[in-house]
Amino acid sequence: MINLYMDVHIPKAITTGLRIRGVDVITAQEDNAATLPDPSLLNRTTELQRVLFTFDDDLLREAQRRQSEGLPFAGVIYTRFLKVSIGECVSNLELIAKSGEPEDMLNSVEFLPL
Repeated sequence: MINLYMDVHIPKAITTGLRIRGVDVITAQEDNAATLPDPSLLNRTTELQRVLFTFDDDLLREAQRRQSEGLPFAGVIYTRFLKVSIGECVSNLELIAKSGEPEDMLNSVEFLPL
């Protein structure tokens, strides 16, 4: 199973929906990391071996920079805010979390909707 990490901008309803479905999720707020700069946040999620879910274009660019430079990170799941519904985010993230292993997401970016 893939453990998830919610960026500071992710609605609480997504985190709650995932927890109800048995997905292991923590938020940047719970981790006292809500104000970390993007590179530090991606380092933190990698240290915790959790895939970061974000709406943040800057975090997407940071992940893509790491890919191009061969720098390791645990993985990023990205979607544009309001491009997918909360329910669709929960369903897609649950599928990713329950059908994969952490190594499946290493150094990769997945886009929602699936």
